[in-house]
Amino acid sequence: MPKRIVILSGAGLSAESGLGTFRDKDGLWTKYDLAEVATPEGFAANPALVHGFYNARRANCLDARPNAAHAALAALQRQAEVTLVTQNVDDLLERAGARDVIHMHGQLTRALCAACGHRWDAPREMAPDDPCPACARPATRPDIVWFGEMPYHMAMIDGALAAAELFVSIGTSGEVYPAAGFVQEARAAGIPTLELNLEPSSGSALFTDARYGPATEIVPAWVAELGA
Repeated sequence: MPKRIVILSGAGLSAESGLGTFRDKDGLWTKYDLAEVATPEGFAANPALVHGFYNARRANCLDARPNAAHAALAALQRQAEVTLVTQNVDDLLERAGARDVIHMHGQLTRALCAACGHRWDAPREMAPDDPCPACARPATRPDIVWFGEMPYHMAMIDGALAAAELFVSIGTSGEVYPAAGFVQEARAAGIPTLELNLEPSSGSALFTDARYGPATEIVPAWVAELGA
């Protein structure tokens, strides 16, 4: 078993828990104009619409349960030095027992003050006039990285990739940067790369190995082969 593993997860990891993906034919991109609900400009124009969108997503997240793939990754982390990086904004990895998950796109369960930068645990529902606990201004927003904003923890992720012995991508489309470039960083460092996905991603040719199928089947199988 490799000693240091970096795992990037995307929407495909949580899809079988009932959380919608963005890019499938019934995904969120087909139901909403994300320029209106997932950009700073959209929030400035209509904060009530944005809060309504994320309130629904937060409720979906809170009512969902971790699946076998989440549990397998949590188990692997107990057996090896595993850095879990996720594009997902749910907390299902943590609820499965994973620790120190790096949420590069933020979290539905956290709130952010657009005025002072304070962060806190989000209530189940948020509204435009909710005051910030720190500065009292009604500038609260979901602590989510929107389109046009810089993902969180990039220096930490780059450091983990530089020290890794294996890079694994699970349930990602391979189309959203900078995460889509992690496999290239790993290849440049000369480490093996593995794609676990429902079907080949747009960057599948960059991986040295790949397995395809539902996450709840292929992720536990791979973890079992590692001996975790």
